[in-house]
Amino acid sequence: MSTNLQTPIDYLKGVGPNRADLLRKELGIHTYQDLINLFPNRYIDRTQYYKINQLQQTNAEVQIVGEITALKVVAQKRGKRLVATFKDESGFMELVWFRGQKWIKDSLKFNTPYVIFGRVNLYNGLFNMPHPELELLEEHKKNLRSAMQAIYPSTEKLSNKGITNRVISKIMQNLFLETKGKFAETLSEDLLNSEKLIPKSEALFNVHFPKNSELLSKAQFRLKFEELFYIQLQLILKNIIHKSKIKGFVFEKVSDYFNTFYKHHLPFELTNAQKRVLKEIRHDFGSNAQMNRLLQGDVGSGKTIVAFMSMLIGIDNDFQCCLMAPTEILSVQHYNGLLELSNLLNIRIELLTGSTKASKRKEIHENLENGAIQILIGTHALLEDKVKFKNLGLAIIDEQHRFGVAQRSKLWKKNTSPPHILVMTATPIPRTLAMSVYGDLDISIIDELPAGRKPIKTVHRFDNNRLKVFRFIKDEISKGRQIYIVYPLIQESEKMDYKDLMDGYESISRDFPQPEYQISIVHGKMKSEDKDYEMQRFIKGETQIMVATTVIEVGVNVPNASVMIIESAERFGLSQLHQLRGRVGRGAEQSYCILMTSHKLSNDSKTRLQTMVSSNDGFEIAEVDLKLRGPGDIMGTQQSGVLNLKIANIVKDKDILQHARYCAQQLLKKDPSLSYPENRTILNTYKQLSKYKNMWNYIS
Repeated sequence: MSTNLQTPIDYLKGVGPNRADLLRKELGIHTYQDLINLFPNRYIDRTQYYKINQLQQTNAEVQIVGEITALKVVAQKRGKRLVATFKDESGFMELVWFRGQKWIKDSLKFNTPYVIFGRVNLYNGLFNMPHPELELLEEHKKNLRSAMQAIYPSTEKLSNKGITNRVISKIMQNLFLETKGKFAETLSEDLLNSEKLIPKSEALFNVHFPKNSELLSKAQFRLKFEELFYIQLQLILKNIIHKSKIKGFVFEKVSDYFNTFYKHHLPFELTNAQKRVLKEIRHDFGSNAQMNRLLQGDVGSGKTIVAFMSMLIGIDNDFQCCLMAPTEILSVQHYNGLLELSNLLNIRIELLTGSTKASKRKEIHENLENGAIQILIGTHALLEDKVKFKNLGLAIIDEQHRFGVAQRSKLWKKNTSPPHILVMTATPIPRTLAMSVYGDLDISIIDELPAGRKPIKTVHRFDNNRLKVFRFIKDEISKGRQIYIVYPLIQESEKMDYKDLMDGYESISRDFPQPEYQISIVHGKMKSEDKDYEMQRFIKGETQIMVATTVIEVGVNVPNASVMIIESAERFGLSQLHQLRGRVGRGAEQSYCILMTSHKLSNDSKTRLQTMVSSNDGFEIAEVDLKLRGPGDIMGTQQSGVLNLKIANIVKDKDILQHARYCAQQLLKKDPSLSYPENRTILNTYKQLSKYKNMWNYIS
């Protein structure tokens, strides 16, 4: 290959130092390789030319051939605009510029055929086109042009600096001319043949300059498959290497602690899903490799008991265990729950959080190092350097997406050998996303609820049904139940939220007067001791109604609360609605979730509400959420790197993703080290990808 794709973009014809600087800052384009991987967002059919009298008021972009006959400057409220009269044989329209007028004015030619391109607006019975793309007809005929014109990602700054779509297209043409359109193949012959993929050079040409839609779709398929294939290859290789290199402690025996608990103290019969997951964990413990497992299960599916029983196996083998949770409330709740169970077995368990007193801290540090403490529960405080274990065998991380990768790796370093790691989450992650984000972890899923739990009934009610809803609440309270009423919290409008909450609180206080009814209120502006005081009153049953903003989302367990009312439910995301709903339905009574909204709803809001009413399955809800929001939002900021995909889309291309993963698995089964001659191309590409830009180091 004559041109080195790692050449800095500055050297490409038509770029130069200023443009190069902008391309680097705005689109992250440093090299020829980055430019070739700037894939179009969409395409426009440039085969059709419209006449002015055929124009319609649509949002589509159109191209028209005509001439400029007059030019004027019009004053307006702020500044002025430049207006040109543009005509063809069928009529007149106007072209309008609000910026860059001097330069445009000097460059326009009168009575010369132009091709204009852009969106049109109808104003006072006359069509106009703001900031059209203009090209002399003569030039237009000469260019390397395809029927489907590529539209590239851009930013406001690029447009303002004159780097339009046409400029990017032109630069792309120069790149193809300079490289003669020849690019090294990155997949093996075998894969190209078995998957019927077109060659790399052909795919790149047709994705930037497609002749027709059939070639475009072949090109896109080839490039998406390749991108997903290499991501999966990396994840699977990582897992294989991890298992062969990182030796874990072998927990050989399952003895007294586990068996005593299982036979005499298990509070309920385990579900089949829980038994299956325990079996998978036991297999890891005995395998000689370090366990790296993700445990997914909906709110209330019984992950904690599985975690506790896994710890018992660790303790049976004379190891210590720890459980780390993202918030103090959650770690205290884990501690209280596991304290009862540990006491039955005479296991020493301690809690370490930011608010543990210094004297207690010192005692915990000593007893950890001499091995007296068998289980330590805590928050980020577990990661401090002072916290040293005698022999940590198992580390469990709850709601792991709230911890950064660096924080997790600190747990590893607490030992000479890394402990087994079990990561738990109640945020169901759709399979496609799990394959991409946690493809290097083994995944276990608890997909059934414990016996005796009734599914929560969810209904959607409009604001004008409020009185009926209040009557229903009174009935539930008369049966001795408790109620949550949650208001949205949207940071930008804190004043408005506070007002909503306070208005709501007042109207509820009128309908539920003291002393017959007691109401707690919790919101973000309160001091934390006041919040705790109000939470405790509700937990003890001293108040029947808890009015709150979303602070109650994670980890509050009040089995007696049977109704969750979510106000302005259309302002919540799906996963948030599902998490909130999971706060009820923790006892044996029938529980209800009532979604209150106004009549004005967007289509997305309608879809979210329908999904909540029709499904209690967190995984199904997560799939819909992924479709609505796209992957970036779901994973939160820490995982956002996962989505630096150049052309594939995890949601729309999930079939390609699954197939690419299958192909990668089959390949590595036959040739785990990629050493066969026919896989040389794949090995070389893989090495290149790992070298440049750390394409996928987003994975923990």
